[in-house]
Amino acid sequence: MRGKLLPLAGLYLVQGLPYGLQSGLLPVLLRAGGLSLTRVGLAKVLYAPWLLKLAWAPLVDAQGSARAWLTRSTAGLGLVCGLLAGLPPPGAGQAGLPAAVAGLLLLLNLGAAMQDVALDALAVQLLEPAELGPGNTVQVVAYKLGAALAGGALLALLPTLSWPQLFLLLAATYWLAAALAWAAPALRRLPQQPPCEQRPHTAHLLRDVLAVPGTLWTAGFVLTYKLGEQGANSLFPLLLLDHGVSAPELGLWNGVGAVVCSIAGSFLGGTLLAKHWELLPLLRSVLQFRLGSLACQTALVFHLDTLGASMDPGTILRGSALLSLCLQHFLGGLVTTVTFTGMMRCSQLAPRALQATHYSLLATLELLGKLLLGTLAGGLADGLGPHPCFLLLLILSALPILYLGLVPSTFL
Repeated sequence: MRGKLLPLAGLYLVQGLPYGLQSGLLPVLLRAGGLSLTRVGLAKVLYAPWLLKLAWAPLVDAQGSARAWLTRSTAGLGLVCGLLAGLPPPGAGQAGLPAAVAGLLLLLNLGAAMQDVALDALAVQLLEPAELGPGNTVQVVAYKLGAALAGGALLALLPTLSWPQLFLLLAATYWLAAALAWAAPALRRLPQQPPCEQRPHTAHLLRDVLAVPGTLWTAGFVLTYKLGEQGANSLFPLLLLDHGVSAPELGLWNGVGAVVCSIAGSFLGGTLLAKHWELLPLLRSVLQFRLGSLACQTALVFHLDTLGASMDPGTILRGSALLSLCLQHFLGGLVTTVTFTGMMRCSQLAPRALQATHYSLLATLELLGKLLLGTLAGGLADGLGPHPCFLLLLILSALPILYLGLVPSTFL
């Protein structure tokens, strides 16, 4: 199993680089180059290829192998980074992002989206059912480390790295990853897709994907399982800021602390699954713990507004609030790893000619579910007030537990 997990860890680490690059590093580079805050915000339009990820997935299923697509897309990302290194960085006085730079960044997102589809499809094909727990731990943890590396570590090196040096370093990293994807023995031993399965299901693709046993149930679960958690994770730190917790301290606990706790939760989820815990009972237990944690966080939100409540340094209330913040991220990492394992288990039931498309559908719905309440939580809090908003989030966190009662026999 180690021969499979080590190359997957390296490839998922590289897969996390574009997210960290564009969420953490690129905005700083653009702002330092003199672009306005509005222009920096508009650069997020370059994420568009990720929204169309489901459109590339049938190509991965229909033409060639997932390993070949992974190698080509990763090498292509290295080429794009090499071209970016040859262009001048955005400079002071420019009205916006130079067209050549914007075009190459759009290509970077396109290549990263295709790499994401190919790597997930390869993992679905590579991992045996007993390896899904450790495999998804590697997926979640390595991706988060890659994003943190590009968005944090490279940001710290900005004073010593120029624009060309930065993108040449990224290009070299991608080319090494492409060589790993092509040469890793475990990946080379993947069976070739039979010729009869090479043709895509064009006219009835969605029908064929939804006909895979357990797909409708899994789609409904991944769309809703993060609603309450994401809303609370978006809103609770802002409420702490309003009640006197400093921005640097909040950044430490909700940044570094959250990543560490989330990774620890992911490791625990993979360990429990590797010890042959059944997926559904484990998922039910973790969701119940998460509901209890969010109930405590909701009680803290109510207590913050009581007369005499103090968030001064060293107070029990302040410590409890920061501990609640970390506990939610720990349980969130655990839930994510177990859920991703269930997603891969469901996709393995699909014919090989549909697996990339099937997993991409589930992953897209999972992302939409996380974005929905994470984006709307602030508006709900402004409209309803923090107290009713957190009660609503608590109800939403209870729904996935009830939904587990509708699980089809496919997962039993």
